[in-house]
Amino acid sequence: MAFVNILPLYLLVILSIDFARADYFSPNSTGIKLQNGFERVFIQPFGNHAFRVRASLMKDPVGTELSAFLDPPIEGPGGNVGLKVDQDIPYQGNATIRNGNLIADVALGVLSFYRVEPNGSRTLLTSEFTDDKALASRYYIQEFRASSFEAQFSFTSDLDEQFYGVGQQACCKDNSINKKGQTVDLINFNSQVPIPLFTSNKVGFAPESTWSYVHDLFYTGRQGYLMFFNFPGQGRIEFNQIKTRFVGEETTVVDYYITTAAPGDYDALQQQYTAVTGRQPTPPDFLLGYQQSKLRYYNQSQVIDVVQRFHDERIDLSMIVVDFFAWKYQGDWSFDSSLWPDPAGMAKQVKELTGAEMMVSLWPSVENLSENYLTLQRNGWLVTTRDGTGVTDSFAGVYTRLIDSTNPGARQFLWQRLNDSYFSKGIHNFWIDQADGGTLGEAYENNGQDDMHFIPYARAFAQYYIGTQTAAGKMYPWLHQQAIDEGLHNLTNTPSTATACKYMSLTRSTFAGGQRFCSYLWSGDTVSRFDVLLQQITSGVSAAASGISSWTLDIGGFTGLDVDSDYSGPRALRALVVDGCLPPLHASTWYISLRYQIVPYIKRLFQQLQESGRTIMRPLYYDFSLNDPFVANATRFNEPLVTHQFMLGPRILISPVGVQNATSKEVYLPRLNADQVLSNFSWTHWWSGKNYGQGGSTVNVSAPLDQIPVFFLGNKDDILSGNI
Repeated sequence: MAFVNILPLYLLVILSIDFARADYFSPNSTGIKLQNGFERVFIQPFGNHAFRVRASLMKDPVGTELSAFLDPPIEGPGGNVGLKVDQDIPYQGNATIRNGNLIADVALGVLSFYRVEPNGSRTLLTSEFTDDKALASRYYIQEFRASSFEAQFSFTSDLDEQFYGVGQQACCKDNSINKKGQTVDLINFNSQVPIPLFTSNKVGFAPESTWSYVHDLFYTGRQGYLMFFNFPGQGRIEFNQIKTRFVGEETTVVDYYITTAAPGDYDALQQQYTAVTGRQPTPPDFLLGYQQSKLRYYNQSQVIDVVQRFHDERIDLSMIVVDFFAWKYQGDWSFDSSLWPDPAGMAKQVKELTGAEMMVSLWPSVENLSENYLTLQRNGWLVTTRDGTGVTDSFAGVYTRLIDSTNPGARQFLWQRLNDSYFSKGIHNFWIDQADGGTLGEAYENNGQDDMHFIPYARAFAQYYIGTQTAAGKMYPWLHQQAIDEGLHNLTNTPSTATACKYMSLTRSTFAGGQRFCSYLWSGDTVSRFDVLLQQITSGVSAAASGISSWTLDIGGFTGLDVDSDYSGPRALRALVVDGCLPPLHASTWYISLRYQIVPYIKRLFQQLQESGRTIMRPLYYDFSLNDPFVANATRFNEPLVTHQFMLGPRILISPVGVQNATSKEVYLPRLNADQVLSNFSWTHWWSGKNYGQGGSTVNVSAPLDQIPVFFLGNKDDILSGNI
């Protein structure tokens, strides 16, 4: 055992050199077409070390279906809209194609994926599940004369395989990072933003390998692959014991992507995935500062009074947010002039007093008294239903319809109203609230329910310009983001491919590829409890593992808390460190000052995110599972000691307190890897300066209310200067 404990420090150096120096193997084929009567399957190189697979019935995919992909990708081969292939095989045929270190192999109609190891051997990552007496690995259900179908695709899975990602599940009491054994419903609603993407730590051995047993143990005993289903509709992913099954309830093509990387290199997987779905542009500097919000400011005078106080007290402020119902009628997308008489003057005064930007809330709901209702109705820019009656919802006792943001005309109209009412008056940032799709998702508003788990699923009968809620519902929030993004780029004369943002939107919902917009996600309306605070950590790192790294939360939660109670202050303060070690609403000015001190570090992390997709809020397995067996095993079993901690970039470890009235906290400090040891790094307590060595142990640290457990690697001054 002692031998095994010291080996990773030696092996990691060798392994990183092997993969780093390997020449990229250019695709040896443009693609494979497998045809079985009614079924067509296309397998094509797409990005680096990756393939895109598309399957359809009765006809070839057209290449213009709803998609989150960039085609061609930012990096690597692609441009597959035309579906060009040079291998055409029958159902029982055989074919092989290689792209970089990933091989796709078709044998008697069954598709398997292998990673090519540095010594030339092949490791099976996954294959289509074809066990005896099982449903076909590619299974379809289609009604007579229907153009769409339900699809069920199954892939092999090892008993001890772990699956990470799958978007954000900030509802439903989900405290897991490893999703093995779970079923994730692919339906967006308040605090639920599932993305059909997962990474696997695939445990496997290459039997033909001539390497030593120890090398095999550490080399193939970790990281496997990333798989993404480019499907914006409703369905589910079932992470069963021996197979993983994707179910899409309504589609015209099954479109998925798979990529692989060196063991433990989750950053490479993110780089390859974001190369085909887009990378987050760097945010404007004001987004990294203190953002002040409340539920809610009722008029212009209240905003000015608060901003004046910030000015008088000399407290830094970067943005102030005007929440919902600043309008007269839902769907006006403008201020109620009786309460907000001079938006331009207000924005100017806020800027003069504090230098801060402003953000305003917008909802997709439209009531019939709105000045925009008739225009939207006449042009067909409201969401309808399969029976033609239109989606009708209610909020605050008023019946509403939803704007159909999937319609280009509706998006253009929405942005025109936002520009006229807000942007042209100096309010440049927008909060996209309630736009989860299918419904406002607020059933409790009118029937007395008050707990967030009563929020219903989206209504499957909603009909958009681009398709049904069942087939395309996830594109509804995504296209809301696009509407704002397009408008901002047009008015600021910046291209859609710009790598930096001048202004931002905040959204409650999104889909894969949403990270390429000037937009960031928050976890929705969460309940104000300590256990829910801890749940935000697993939600945040799961979103990050799914490509969404610009993520935040309601500090202190949203519902069920008396702000004057003894409980509320500790709950809000304990949340500060989950929000990137940044201050809560009621924190002292000292914490606000600390926020601005670490801005150079956060800014550098966002630069890395834009350049390579490198995740900011990092689960411990990202950096330590290869060399620390405790991290690997604790992640597998979702042990809170590990899953309720995270790294903020490569240098800061954060372990929020999740127990009321706690004054101390047990923190696990992961064993450092070879590069960190060679850099003379060790774990140091942020507040006391006490050094705890190179990790691999649990420590108990003092955790008074004003000292959330935080540790750092290296020199604190380096971190504060932005050196990562």
